Amino acid sequence: MAKPSRRAARRGRTRGVLVSAATALVLAIVVVGVQSDRSIAQSSNFQGGAPEVSQAPDMNSIRILFPAGVRSSWHTHTWGQLLMIEEGRALTQVRGGPVIEMHPGEPWWTPADVEHWHGAHPEEAALQLTIYEGSVVWMDPTTDQEYLATPIRP
Repeated sequence: MAKPSRRAARRGRTRGVLVSAATALVLAIVVVGVQSDRSIAQSSNFQGGAPEVSQAPDMNSIRILFPAGVRSSWHTHTWGQLLMIEEGRALTQVRGGPVIEMHPGEPWWTPADVEHWHGAHPEEAALQLTIYEGSVVWMDPTTDQEYLATPIRP
């Protein structure tokens, strides 16, 4: 069998490079097309423009199940805290204010550096969703006298 000429070998390598490049180009077009379809589908969920989405790496969101009679100590949050009861009944109080009874689906906001406590009703557990950023500064325990004060409804 005859040995291929240098010219034929070079043509073979060039053809291989061109086929590889063409394959990569077609694959890139397909991938970009699929991603464009996804972006269009996602942006079609909003009208009048696209919202800007940013991640909040320092934000904490946790669920806490307070059994009946359990409450936090007085504390503050450096950024503030958004709370919502998902199940049961809860109580909360800002220092110097009335005890407030909260029910499922009722969010409440405590601004930064405001002393407060929250927990379950004495007779019913509460599943609480809490969202906050920054740190928590813990203070004195919530006394029975503070906790058992007659609550009001907002």
